[in-house]
Amino acid sequence: MTELIDMSEREYFSHFAKRTGMFIGLPSLKGVTAFLIGYDQAARRHGGPGLDGWREWLMARHHVGTNLVWEAQIRQIALGETGFRADLTPEEETHVTGVLFDLLDKFLADQERARQNPQT
Repeated sequence: MTELIDMSEREYFSHFAKRTGMFIGLPSLKGVTAFLIGYDQAARRHGGPGLDGWREWLMARHHVGTNLVWEAQIRQIALGETGFRADLTPEEETHVTGVLFDLLDKFLADQERARQNPQT
């Protein structure tokens, strides 16, 4: 198995998505969100891009509210709701988390392509 430090961002987050509980304990949308925010902050602090452009990518591709944080944008995409509910059912939380990981993978794939083909 590849060491976590040697993984690409996509590989790392795919690993995280498959083994969320290993990283954050009891899997939850709030836990995943907190982990991703922490990852983003640590990456930026140490000179990496983190999740730079993630919120804007969601806005451009999914026409979600521009005044929303990315977690609320994901919820809007996954549930089709424009309002915010504090509590989700367990089924909704599982669905939203799955959508988050799917969209994050697509975002990271776009980022990889942009780094490989800077002119496009």
